Amino acid sequence: MDPTEFSTFVKASGLDITEATGTRVVGHIDLDTNHHTPWGVVHGGVYTTAVETAASLGASLAVAERKHFAVGVHNATDFIRATKSGRVDVVAEPLQQGRTQQLWLVTVTETSTGKAIARGQVRLQNLPLPQ
Repeated sequence: MDPTEFSTFVKASGLDITEATGTRVVGHIDLDTNHHTPWGVVHGGVYTTAVETAASLGASLAVAERKHFAVGVHNATDFIRATKSGRVDVVAEPLQQGRTQQLWLVTVTETSTGKAIARGQVRLQNLPLPQ
């Protein structure tokens, strides 16, 4: 299975991955009204999806050589400021990579201003690939 083949759900979030390794994942989302809550701002679930996806991808790539993948066991995403539209950058990097678990930090920033929009930390469990 190709870890960059995303589900319909992840594709709907608009996350576009431009770099993916076991130590760094980079991408962006072009936000628009399709990402809005009924109140006209981007839904926090968009950011949580980006955080979980980027961390899971990087963590899985880090253990792929061992025929493992990584699954999120805890995701804590903070929503820092509301936005309505525009491109946001997503960058994920590991804080810790161990034999059984990993901890990744993911930042979401406005491309135009560099201001933080959201920040997430994901704890992942390394598991053997299913047969």
